[in-house]
Amino acid sequence: MILTVEHVTRYEYDAPMRGMVQSHRLHPSSFDGQKVLSWNVTVTDGVKGGSFRDGAGDLFESWSVIGPVSLVEVRVSGQVETTDMSGILRGHREVIVPTCYLQETAVTRPDQALRDITAGIRDMEPLQMAHEIAARIADAIVWTTGTTGSATTAAEALASGQGVCQDHSHAVIAAARHAGLPARYVSGYLVAEGVQDAAHAWAEIFVKGLGWVGFDAANKCCPDDRYIRLASGLDATDAAPIRGSSRGGGAETLEVTVAVGQAQQ
Repeated sequence: MILTVEHVTRYEYDAPMRGMVQSHRLHPSSFDGQKVLSWNVTVTDGVKGGSFRDGAGDLFESWSVIGPVSLVEVRVSGQVETTDMSGILRGHREVIVPTCYLQETAVTRPDQALRDITAGIRDMEPLQMAHEIAARIADAIVWTTGTTGSATTAAEALASGQGVCQDHSHAVIAAARHAGLPARYVSGYLVAEGVQDAAHAWAEIFVKGLGWVGFDAANKCCPDDRYIRLASGLDATDAAPIRGSSRGGGAETLEVTVAVGQAQQ
């Protein structure tokens, strides 16, 4: 399948800012199941700095904008050819040892309810255990917009029984790590009708002998050819496609639009 992406992140300030610096992970890598055909990232009045690929295989690019600036748009567009790999990540070049992804973060620290998610599954094979964790989280958290925020923890989302893909992913990661399975957060895109106000996210769990396997508990499936993988990290903040800061006293308004569709072949 050939997927097209149009992703715009718009920053607007009520008073001109002296400048802005950002770090981007907005370039998907090519591996088995994903081949980048074309890709372009632009920043309004932006100056592109250095770039490097980290140990997890993600490409970092630095950008700066010299003020005064009241409006900045980060525009991403491209085409990616995808193949359904049943959620298995193959051919992705990275050097980080999977056990590094056993460490907790503030938003993935498990409480007793998250520990209870793993009850009765310790004798299962690792792949079966991973599927069971994702299924239990999918049943426990109902997709509901507007009920959680960027700082909501996995424990809080599970307690409320509501959340979005970020919350499902954090909960899967927290439970998997408690069960002894390395797990990480993945940011990316998913085909959807119309224009969305956010990109997508899911979890990957490392299964010995098989490698990293994706689990999208929000949609009760493993990533297939409708998905584009961007970047990974310990949690949503660590895997964020855009991170940065601005200099000045203006209040910031953020608007995101994402359109992912299938190209005619």
